[in-house]
Amino acid sequence: MMRATLVAVLLMLAVADAGAEAVLPDAKDEARAVEIHKALRCLVCQNQSIHDSNAELAVDLRQIVRERIQSGDSDAGVIDYVVGRYGDFVLLRPPVKASTYLLWFGPLLILLAGIAAAYHFLRRVRTAATLPPPVPLSEAERRTLAALRDEGAP
Repeated sequence: MMRATLVAVLLMLAVADAGAEAVLPDAKDEARAVEIHKALRCLVCQNQSIHDSNAELAVDLRQIVRERIQSGDSDAGVIDYVVGRYGDFVLLRPPVKASTYLLWFGPLLILLAGIAAAYHFLRRVRTAATLPPPVPLSEAERRTLAALRDEGAP
């Protein structure tokens, strides 16, 4: 009975330890890693940094960042390495360059298009409201309309 309890406790400790991430031994390096983690987007969650995400890919990216820092890379070097593998999308604040213009200026273009559409719609409504009232049909026009309507009847 005692052995079974001991085995169960050891298994629980092993499972709990398996989920823990390795941290860098130097506190300054770990602080650098955390700052880089906060600048990189989780590619699974897409609206979180890898620092805030628990997705497997985010855990792997955090480990890659720590390995690069431990191997002596600068912060820019680590970020360049990750961007080289995953593209600018991995950055929470991608750089402004030709390939990201739509990302940066797309919302502004959509806003301007919406303003232009609203302007044209309101102008059309205002123009329609200022048109003179319709002129009633003359007696000859009424007869012609009635004849046309009767022709189409079965």
